Amino acid sequence: MSERETLRLQLYLARAGVASRRAAERLITEGAVTVNGEIVTQLGTKVSTDDDVRVNRTRVRIEQQHVYVALNKPRRYLCSASDPQGRPLASSLLEPHFPQRLFSVGRLDFLSSGLILFTNDGEFARIAAHPSSRVEKEYRVDTQQPIPEDLLKQYRAGVVVDGDRYTLASYRFKTPRSVVLTLVEGKNREIRRVFASWRITVKRIHRVRIGIVELKELPSGQYRPLSRKEIDWFLTHGRPSRGGGRSARPTGPTSNDTDGGSDDDRD
Repeated sequence: MSERETLRLQLYLARAGVASRRAAERLITEGAVTVNGEIVTQLGTKVSTDDDVRVNRTRVRIEQQHVYVALNKPRRYLCSASDPQGRPLASSLLEPHFPQRLFSVGRLDFLSSGLILFTNDGEFARIAAHPSSRVEKEYRVDTQQPIPEDLLKQYRAGVVVDGDRYTLASYRFKTPRSVVLTLVEGKNREIRRVFASWRITVKRIHRVRIGIVELKELPSGQYRPLSRKEIDWFLTHGRPSRGGGRSARPTGPTSNDTDGGSDDDRD
């Protein structure tokens, strides 16, 4: 971005790595953003790099270098910028290694573990996390009791729990008490709620894939940079194809039942 180029404020904040564009819009409307010392609540306000843009009094600038990493989040780490309860943050595992301010793409439940993406590219985060992109996410779920296949069949057809409808894309058993689930649009604590409705106690939820990004042998608490191929897959995923729809979406690993999922993307 050149000094004379202007951007809408929410896009500026996204490119600055503050948050996704949608979250940036909330910050603006809530009065958390100032431009040249004045609170701005109007979406679409134009700014440039000459302007003094601050979020909660901290100045933010557009990053010249974007970062994209995959983290194997341990259990009992929170995917949030802060926590009044003082619980450990997943971002703290990355902070010693990156001067840039990174934020998580979506969330992974406090008690769940596994793959989560971090970046300072708000547009990438929007594409990767938005339900319209229909990015598959895959989870391994371990339970105390055997998992009835009728539960999974009904889950695939669509189930309603406490007024919320949940739909499973596919599943594959590993053992009677362990299954790999694929979801596309994960909702808050979805897997836990569906299994609890059948009185099945979940012992562990571990995310192993997001789109084409796989966790593989990445140790708990460790990270790796995304490859150019992985980054481009998400960016292409969010662009319309020449026919007017979205570009064809490659899927991740497949079997007779494709694995993948998107459980508790929010704490």
